Amino acid sequence: MEIPSEVAVMTLPNVTLFPQAWLPLHIFETRYRRMLAEALESHRMFIVAMQRENCVREAPSAVAGLGLIRIAMENPDGTSNLILQGLTRVELGQVVRYKPYRVQLIRPLQAPQADNVMIDALLAKVRDLVNERVQLGLPSPKKIAKKKVNPLLPMKEVVRFIEELEDPDQVADLVSCTMLAKSRERQTILETVDVEPRLKHLIHFLIEEIRQERKHKTHE
Repeated sequence: MEIPSEVAVMTLPNVTLFPQAWLPLHIFETRYRRMLAEALESHRMFIVAMQRENCVREAPSAVAGLGLIRIAMENPDGTSNLILQGLTRVELGQVVRYKPYRVQLIRPLQAPQADNVMIDALLAKVRDLVNERVQLGLPSPKKIAKKKVNPLLPMKEVVRFIEELEDPDQVADLVSCTMLAKSRERQTILETVDVEPRLKHLIHFLIEEIRQERKHKTHE
C-alpha cells in the first residue's frame, strides 16, 4: 500500500492510534465531515494525533498514527460513524494548510532490527505481566471501553492472541492500546519507535499499574 506524502490530521484529546489497531470514531464537526468525504474519494487515509497537553489551540503531537478507513456509515443528520485501522506510526512534518482542515507532510516510522536475545526476554516479561494484570482484574473490558481504547475484542481473546503472537513490535503495540488506560503512557509507547526501549517502557507502566492495584486491594 502506497503511503501519501501529505495527509489530513485529526487532532483529538487522549486518543492514540496504533498500527493494526481498530479505532471507532464519530465524525460530526463540519471540517472533519469534509475531510472524511475527501479521504473517501481518494486514498481513504487520515491521521489521528493526540492533542498536546497544556495547549489551548489545536496542537497535534509530533508522532501520530496513520489510519485507513475500513467502514464508514453516514447518518441522516450528516454525521458519520467509522472504523479506522492503524497502518503505521508517522512523524508529522511541515503544515501544508490549516483550513478547512489541517494537512501535513508525514514521514512513516519503522522499527529497526534489534537484539533477539534481549527482545525475547522482554517479551516474556510483558506476557507474564499481562497475565498478572488479568488475574487482578485490571483492566476490565468495560473500563477499557470507557477510556475509548476498546480493542473491539473480548479481553480473553486479546490475551490469547498476545500469547500466540510472535512479533515483539506487534505485541508491544497491542498490549499498549488495549491495556494502558493512561493516554500519556500510550502516547509514550507510540512515540518510541525502537522495539527494545518500547518494551521497557511498557514493562515499567504495567509494573506500576499492578503495584497500584495491589496497594488499593490491600487498603480495601
